[in-house]
Formats: sequence, C-alpha cells, structure tokens
Amino acid sequence: MSDLVARTGRHQQRYEGGYRLVAGCIPYKYRNPDENCGGKMKKTVEVLMINSSSGPGLLFPKGGWENDETVEEAAEREALEEAGVRGEIKDLLGHYYFKSRTLKDEFCPDGSCKAAMFPLLVKEELCSWPEQTETQCRHSWMQDALVEGFSKWHAKNTADNC
Repeated sequence: MSDLVARTGRHQQRYEGGYRLVAGCIPYKYRNPDENCGGKMKKTVEVLMINSSSGPGLLFPKGGWENDETVEEAAEREALEEAGVRGEIKDLLGHYYFKSRTLKDEFCPDGSCKAAMFPLLVKEELCSWPEQTETQCRHSWMQDALVEGFSKWHAKNTADNC
C-alpha cells in the first residue's frame, strides 16, 4: 500500500476550446549497455507502459491537467500516480487529440481531449504507488506519440551517444 494519494475529481480540471486538457509522458530508461558501437557502449532504451482497469492493452501514464500545476508538473504527477516512477521531464513531444469513452462531462460532453506528451527519463522506481492496482498500445494516438514523437525526439537527442 502506498502512502501517496492520487488526486481525484474534476473541480480543478483545465479545459480549452471544447477539449479537456491532459498531460502525460512516455517514461523511459537505459538498460545497462551491452553492445559495442564503434568503440562505445550502445545504450538500449526501455519504455514503460501501464495496464488499466478500463480495458485491454497498454497505455502511457496520463491524466487531467489541473489549475494549480504546470503541464510538466501534471505529467510528472501522472507518472508517479499511475506508474510509480519519478524522473526528469524532457522537451514537449507534441499534442495528441483523442476522445475519451469514459470521461465526459458538462464542459466536454463528447469526451474530446488534448494531451500534451513528454518524455520522462526515469530516475526512481517506487515499490508502491497510488494507482498500482490499475501487449500493444491500446490507442492509435499513443502509438503516434511513441513512434512520431518519442522515437524521433530520442534519435535526435542521442545521435552522438550511439
């Protein structure tokens, strides 16, 4: 059981232009180098995805961006609450649009969401976390965030590191 508590409710939720604003991240870390790359050790990147009780498939940690935090703080909070990791937020990968099947309200009746996605370099993995009980990416927009956003960002930012 975690001593940390996940935020709940919608009273501080941000909305813009008919979209519920969401913050999320693609948590990653480097596995111990095990191959040689031109005299340097090659880094292997591992990406963390989570399960959800709302349906099958793997997801990235993400959730509502609230009024009392920056978008980066919201992404870090979601990584902690949903995946049990802390780390260093990197550059914005982009904004991704999707419709939530389950989270519709008076401000966003059709469930339209706009997600700001960031890479998060994992520095700490917790033994327990607030939403701990919660095979492929479930949503196509998350696949786009991984392939078009994170993969390109990672290639650009690690070009000199093998």
